[in-house]
Amino acid sequence: MRTRWTTPRLAAALLAGGLTAGVASAQDASALQVRSWAATCANCHGTDGKSVALDSGLLGLAGLDKAYIVDQLNAFRDGKRPATVMHQLTKGYTPQQLDAIAGYFAAQKK
Repeated sequence: MRTRWTTPRLAAALLAGGLTAGVASAQDASALQVRSWAATCANCHGTDGKSVALDSGLLGLAGLDKAYIVDQLNAFRDGKRPATVMHQLTKGYTPQQLDAIAGYFAAQKK
């Protein structure tokens, strides 16, 4: 049986396809934004949180528990954990952004 594409049917099909593409595009943009925030950590913690400088004392972040990362970031932000630059860096992000960054690193494989 052949589908007859009336104007309302065609409009509905195009709209549904456009919404799906729009949602996917928004998700891609959001993921890219989080990745760019996390990239600021690469200088010290390695690309995607995979630190290679074992003697530097800097922890690799890849694969750590998200809640642990969030707790540490908040401790830096609130001045409860001593730091050289982390207390300043974390103040540049909202709590939601820090949560997203923590989720990014938690999702990375060690």
